[in-house]
Amino acid sequence: MNISVQGKVREDNPLYKDPLFREFFDLPRQVEREVSATGSGVIVDAQRGYVLTANHVVEKIATAQITTKEGRRFTAKLVGRDPATDVAVLQIHGASDLKAIRMGDSDRLEVGDYVIAVGNPFGLGQTVTSGLVSALGRTGIGKQGYEDFIQTDASINPGNSGGGLINLRGELIGINTAILSPGGGNIGIGFALPINMARAVMDQIVATGRVQRGRIGVAVQDLPIAMRPQIKNGALIEEVTPGSPRAGLRKGDVVAKVDGIPVRTATQLRNKVGLTPVGKELQLTIERNGAPQVIDVEVGAAAGEAKDSH
Repeated sequence: MNISVQGKVREDNPLYKDPLFREFFDLPRQVEREVSATGSGVIVDAQRGYVLTANHVVEKIATAQITTKEGRRFTAKLVGRDPATDVAVLQIHGASDLKAIRMGDSDRLEVGDYVIAVGNPFGLGQTVTSGLVSALGRTGIGKQGYEDFIQTDASINPGNSGGGLINLRGELIGINTAILSPGGGNIGIGFALPINMARAVMDQIVATGRVQRGRIGVAVQDLPIAMRPQIKNGALIEEVTPGSPRAGLRKGDVVAKVDGIPVRTATQLRNKVGLTPVGKELQLTIERNGAPQVIDVEVGAAAGEAKDSH
């Protein structure tokens, strides 16, 4: 579906920061600015009218205009947003006969899988492009604090942000988020947020209106090359915070799986812990001195967003 954002936002007046201008002119501390943008979104709950989109599409806006493929138009209210993952949730009230897409499992994606990107490029209207999953677990793409992007060569252009990345079974497996392009157009390098991460964020936003970060009180790093002949994948625990909810974890342990899902990188583990609701238990499969062990850890509330601390 297409999302049109139009409205006014209040922001700090740059001239107010200059003491000379403040002395000689009666300047307001804040000014109003007209904003207009287009993007895309995906209906994920037809009964309750929930729409997933990218945060940067609806940033600072309380309502947005939504147009479906059939030409139906609705006003949607912002339920909540999470800049750290670039996820926002909108809600359409009073609409009937909405159709929601079926969600897939992004943890089952593999490089080389065929995918379809749906969106509203350059405001042209609903457009479909196809391509492959080029890579998984991409990080360092933007300024977001939680990154684990799907890279695809399916054409993604300005206006596609917030649209769906879909597998050949018609399941939503990602939310289109960003492109890498010197000129601003598609060059075959696009990125989507995995739907498993987007769904975890959405569940917290719907339940509480915000996302509370979790922690288990360990610092981790990617598995050193010297350890990889013995252990293929995982995240190495390099430090355990005293008094943390670590429940038996030790320095030197390698976290190989979380809730049965293999851990590829430290970033993946950080994302999983950080987006798990506080109070929920995670089952960690670890390697310690060459022997596997299973440890249940209760996720605690993060006091801050310290880098690489989980």
